[in-house]
Order: sequence, then C-alpha cells, then structure tokens
Amino acid sequence: MASEVLKVSHTAGVTDSESVLINGASGHTYTILSVFITETAGAAETINLFIQDDGGADDYEILSDQAIGANETFELTTKFVIEDTDHLTAITASSANVDIVVSYLDQTR
Repeated sequence: MASEVLKVSHTAGVTDSESVLINGASGHTYTILSVFITETAGAAETINLFIQDDGGADDYEILSDQAIGANETFELTTKFVIEDTDHLTAITASSANVDIVVSYLDQTR
C-alpha cells in the first residue's frame, strides 16, 4: 500500500570521507524539503552535496564547494527528488566537523 511519511535524517561529524545522508530503497521516492549544514569545529569549510545515482559511482552535484563559515549554518531550501536506490551524500574538502539535518517526504508506491 502506498504511503507518504515526513522524515528527518541527522548526520553528525561529516568530514572528508563520504557520508550517506539518505540511503534510498527500491519502491521509494524521496522529496527533499530542506537541508541544514552547520560547521561545528570553529573553522571555515567547504562542502559538496550530491546524488549517487543508484548508489553507484555516478555523482550528480547539488552543491559544489559550498563555503560555510566557522560555526555558521547554510540552509538549502530548494526542493528536489531522489528515487529508489539513489543516495544523498555529502563530503567536506578537508578534515572537518559538520552536522547535516535533512527533512524529507518518503513516498512509497
């Protein structure tokens, strides 16, 4: 049976290795409503936010080298969709400590 559920993903300590924020599942469509990215280590940083198509090696960047000031928050409110086994992933340019909160609608079909 189809459903629509509002959800939130909390990912603490994103750094310079890929962090999967949403690990898509077959039969689901995810509408991303907002993404909050907060630098927590007191050092300016840049971040990439991207979709891994089908959870594989093909990356499609949503944010590319987005600057975030020390102890500041960047808010992305542009809505977008990922489907099935796509992953929403983030990585910083260097060793960092960034927290990311993603609000989204999980729809099953």
